Amino acid sequence: MRLYKVILCLAFFIGFATIHSMASDTDEHEEFNAVDYIFGHVNDSHEWHFFTIGDKHYSIPLPVILHSKHSGWHVFMSDKFHMHDEGFNFIQAKGGKNDGKIVEVLEDGTQLVPFDLSFTKTVLGVIFVSLIISILFIRGSKRTIANPMKPPRGLQNLIEPLVLFIRDEVARPFAGKHYKRYMPFLLTVFHFILAANLFGLILPLGFNITGNIAVTLCLAAFTFIVTTISGNKHYWKHIINPSVPIFMKLPIPLMPIIEIAGMFIKPIVLMIRLFANMFAGHIIVAVLTSLIFIMSIMLGPIAGAGTSVVTIIFSVFMVMLDVLVSFIQAYIFTLLSASYFGMATAGSEH
Repeated sequence: MRLYKVILCLAFFIGFATIHSMASDTDEHEEFNAVDYIFGHVNDSHEWHFFTIGDKHYSIPLPVILHSKHSGWHVFMSDKFHMHDEGFNFIQAKGGKNDGKIVEVLEDGTQLVPFDLSFTKTVLGVIFVSLIISILFIRGSKRTIANPMKPPRGLQNLIEPLVLFIRDEVARPFAGKHYKRYMPFLLTVFHFILAANLFGLILPLGFNITGNIAVTLCLAAFTFIVTTISGNKHYWKHIINPSVPIFMKLPIPLMPIIEIAGMFIKPIVLMIRLFANMFAGHIIVAVLTSLIFIMSIMLGPIAGAGTSVVTIIFSVFMVMLDVLVSFIQAYIFTLLSASYFGMATAGSEH
């Protein structure tokens, strides 16, 4: 079957599935909220949601771990939020300053925000990606260690080119002569970001790992910590007392202020670049999908089915583009991290 026939079949299947799912909403006079739909797919949550048919939600609850100053430790599954058990005082707040957070409602109506150590969808995704990378690298490296002179095969053909690429094209030219000490970090960051990006493109799973700014913040923070610890005396001299005309340092230490600010701006740029690119890709696909619902409500089921054709074509294009972006963003993050390490360890002549 040709590709366009497959796309048309999928389009009309989704279109008429949309008609079916919208039927109950129409009967109950509920309006489709595109904003809630879009951000419900890209935001983090305490359950792993797959899809909804009518009023039935198909999802896997995740563990919730809380510590309240009022009532101590609590461990339960997230589906308990929907059971309305007597004596259960925790809810997910909607609106106000605690919007989206888990709060404990006391007898007098006061809401307390407990210390939250829960497993969210993003945490689950990070664990999955970490396990997948660990398994692939452990299995691939065993054969290399056992038979270093034999030609690669199997997992080695997947792993070795990427490892050599990071070593020869990123670490060695940008991290400088001390590149070997940074290879474990650079390899980990590159493969984690790449796997997380690609994992998030598997649409039925609904993960948006690197589209969560908390994840990119942690990655950028590690780059900042390694850069700061690695800085030699020439690096700190360049920041505190750069070789510029005296009027740029006295009476106002303009250049030192700029250099110190640059220490923090670099990881912030790393964080925002990765987050924004991956978040935008998921948003675009969710917006295109929401058009099916909007057209079904405004112009009827046939318009929704017709819109699904255009939606799937553009969604497939965006997913293919995001595959390329996934590699590029992993490469850029690793490249910039290596260059920061290289600047921190460069000699006075650099």
